[in-house]
Amino acid sequence: MPKRPTSPAELPKSVPVFPLSGALLLPFSHRPLNVFEPRYIEMVDAALRGDRLIGLIQPEDVSEESPRGRAPLQKVGCLGRLTHFEENGDGRYFIILEGVARFKLVHELTVLTPYRQCVISSEDYEADFSRDHGEERVDRARFVKMMRDYAEFANFELNWEEIESTGTADLVNFCCMVSPYGAAEKQVLLEAPTLEARAETLIAMTEYEMARGGSDGATPLN
Repeated sequence: MPKRPTSPAELPKSVPVFPLSGALLLPFSHRPLNVFEPRYIEMVDAALRGDRLIGLIQPEDVSEESPRGRAPLQKVGCLGRLTHFEENGDGRYFIILEGVARFKLVHELTVLTPYRQCVISSEDYEADFSRDHGEERVDRARFVKMMRDYAEFANFELNWEEIESTGTADLVNFCCMVSPYGAAEKQVLLEAPTLEARAETLIAMTEYEMARGGSDGATPLN
């Protein structure tokens, strides 16, 4: 299996991209996906034959989960490494993408493949290649208090033993990925310049939801 890239210099200039509304992937986190459309089945097949890298990115128009054609894409996505796949009998894949690093979309290529391919750059996100970069600046106690308050607010249980043993960067990124917020909020979390900014942004979103009393209904982190 191709090794995980460890710097921007080890990334290819272009990658297949998977436009998916509301799906957030962050470095060193894991995103399970069910793949069933023929265009993306072919994309997964190509990734398995090659470097196993796929860019997950949101479309600008979130009215469709994964629009066809060349619908405009967000300017920032996250590169994922295909670390696990299962073939189902009905021609589907279940895959897991492990976040490698965020990227800026430079431009889209004109290709014959049914899936889209883009030139990307991760030069501005070199820190993403270090798992714990910036976690010393995160107010972990405040972040955990937010988790505790939200668990009580939404009436669900958390595994505190597992939380205590999880690194701060992994904890922040996991909570962002499973947070019950929409596509726009997920993009804001993705584009947060630092881990500290991402943690503070999620805290602010959660405190706002709790302050307004969950008028749209509280959805647990899962």
